[in-house]
Amino acid sequence: MVREEIAEAGVELLRSRFHVDVDAESRLDEIIGRYDAIVIRSATKLTAELLGRAEKLKVIGRAGVGVDNVDVAAATRLGIVVANAPESTVVSAAEHTIGLLVALARNIPQAHAALKQGRWERSRWGGVELADKTLGVLGFGRIGRQVARRALGIGMRVVGYDPFVVPERFRELGADHVETAEQILAAADFLTLHLPLTEETRGFLDADALGRCRPGVRIVNAARGELVDEAALAGAVRSGRVAGAALDVFSAEPYTGELLGLDAVVVTPHLAASTDEAQDRAGLIVAEQVVAALDGGPVTNAVNIPVVGADDLELLGPYIPLAAKLGRLAVELAGAPPRRIALSFHGGIAERDTRLLTVAALNGAFQGRVEQTVNYVNAPLIAAERGIEVTEQRSGVARDYTNLVTVAVDDVEVSGTTIGPEPRFFLAAALGFAIDIQLSPRLVFLRYDDIPGVIGRVGTMFGASGVNIANMAVSRTKEGGKALMALSIDSEPPAELVERVRGEGFDDARFIVLG
Repeated sequence: MVREEIAEAGVELLRSRFHVDVDAESRLDEIIGRYDAIVIRSATKLTAELLGRAEKLKVIGRAGVGVDNVDVAAATRLGIVVANAPESTVVSAAEHTIGLLVALARNIPQAHAALKQGRWERSRWGGVELADKTLGVLGFGRIGRQVARRALGIGMRVVGYDPFVVPERFRELGADHVETAEQILAAADFLTLHLPLTEETRGFLDADALGRCRPGVRIVNAARGELVDEAALAGAVRSGRVAGAALDVFSAEPYTGELLGLDAVVVTPHLAASTDEAQDRAGLIVAEQVVAALDGGPVTNAVNIPVVGADDLELLGPYIPLAAKLGRLAVELAGAPPRRIALSFHGGIAERDTRLLTVAALNGAFQGRVEQTVNYVNAPLIAAERGIEVTEQRSGVARDYTNLVTVAVDDVEVSGTTIGPEPRFFLAAALGFAIDIQLSPRLVFLRYDDIPGVIGRVGTMFGASGVNIANMAVSRTKEGGKALMALSIDSEPPAELVERVRGEGFDDARFIVLG
């Protein structure tokens, strides 16, 4: 369902793959149970109660940046992917920030309004140049970086702060990096906010922070209204501590507060993302996210599953299904509900963002083991609810392999890797034995004393039952010690074969379906 208007290109993309209803009028609570996906903007509120009626829903696409109108926690619990289009507004938001910056420096809105009212006030509305002034950028994410790039282009010096961005990213653009937000406040002639809204950043620019700013600073906020203590800002403008402010967002909207009465304050009604291009881009991007979710591909803009960068995803992509298979295999071999699931990553992949591999392993581990639908969205939540300890370790050394993924469920450990460009998934170790066999839908594991004749006896039993052995691998601790035989078979073994194998005196005989 497309519930609110999006770009026609997005609708056409969805229609090329799925049956699409465009319906903004019907009672959503009566019809949402029919749909696998829903696309919304900001007007539709998807509450926990409403989502409880969405029996088939797999993905919610929000054509825009925020997801405040979606109960993300409820969606996660139900295994519903929530995806948005954060990059859709990057250019528009950055351009609007620069527009506010110029308007603030040159008093353009005030002079415009005076002239419209018949007053020619050249002397009153003179401004300052931006060239050679210091712009402090608080938050160096996608929009912050685009603002910095444009500010450098008009001759400003840019100083940036973001605790989650490495210093090299600042230097790549030609911006200076500082270690603390306080250094930005002390250095900036102009200050622009691009911080995410969290409990730590709410009210960030309060009376104390404003008191630490350079006297005469000018402030721009086109990010989140709640970042600014508006009463404190108004007081600082009146006192002259702050020379002016340009605001596109407010703590409560529509805004009717005291800042509107101050000549030194430029305001716009939350317009940063309101361009034709941004709206079209949001519709197309969210349609692509919905297609990926319904096709089982990586949803790069999901807000309730780990999202990794394109470079990481290029390397890690083949290891995502491998981790899922290893998680499933480890739980099957353990044979009991897990209390601890430990992930280890070795080789080049250990230097990447491996969170998605961990989620994949959990997803595989819980398939068929819990009463609810399990997917990449709710697998971590299921682990937490059941008190399962999940750990992750990394090592740059993989010894015999370029990359290796290890999944341990309690005391049972399996390892695997990928081979070839397709790629193919191979088991590298299981149950304490090094072993080399391609992971296939049906596997058999036999542990036994290393004595002559076992391989022939096993082959005879499977052949007599009409079950073809596609691959076989055997490993042992030492000659005459314990051995592990792993088989991949082409068809489901009949019950009598399973019973016969288990009665042959093996230490352990496991018939496993990985799917």
